[in-house]
Amino acid sequence: MTDALVDEDADLPEWLQPLAVAARTVRGEDMSRFLPPEDGSGRASAVLIVLGEVPDSGGRSRPSVLLIQRAADMRTHAGQVAFPGGAVDPGDDGPVAAALREADEEVGLAAASVVPFAELPAVFIPVTGFVVTPVLAWWRDPHPVAPVDPSEVARVAVVGLDDLVDPANRFRVKHPSGWLGPGFGVDGLFVWGFTAGLLDRLLVLAGWSRPWDPESVRDLPAEFVGRRPTQ
Repeated sequence: MTDALVDEDADLPEWLQPLAVAARTVRGEDMSRFLPPEDGSGRASAVLIVLGEVPDSGGRSRPSVLLIQRAADMRTHAGQVAFPGGAVDPGDDGPVAAALREADEEVGLAAASVVPFAELPAVFIPVTGFVVTPVLAWWRDPHPVAPVDPSEVARVAVVGLDDLVDPANRFRVKHPSGWLGPGFGVDGLFVWGFTAGLLDRLLVLAGWSRPWDPESVRDLPAEFVGRRPTQ
């Protein structure tokens, strides 16, 4: 943990409290089968999972999560859906500071508008060698966000949690290698790999998940074939 986190008793909205409580006792094994190497290798990084009540296109305010879509011509993770985040720089005071900095640099998220309330156990991404700490944050004061550099971020989407838990939007993704993992189809986005795995676990931890058909399997879209799964 870091001093940048708020107190456990912070005045979070009622709908977020189950996730905050679960985050206090979650183990690395609950998040991923890939845990940080025991020798301390791997590059430290962080992602910011921003959750808030944000009006949708119809003006209805609903609990939502902020996602980004990487630019299609990036060297790594091209076109993939992700959370704002990146490597922890030497000047960052830990994962929370890194996640907030990256969110500002990528989508213009104001640090003062969010309340970081938990760090989840770090997980390892063998494909990239990153050790990723997910940081949970309440978007207390939602404001407009957009790609700061379109060469890195093609799109920003604020997706309702009700859409994520809708069984019609849930499936498993099959990679040509035979790998199977969770997937979501929401707001025109195909979410798979590390991001989908993390979303799946968050929904379960918070008690928000609804039963869905694990026999619903979709092939990985052609534009992602050749990219190795990260979860």
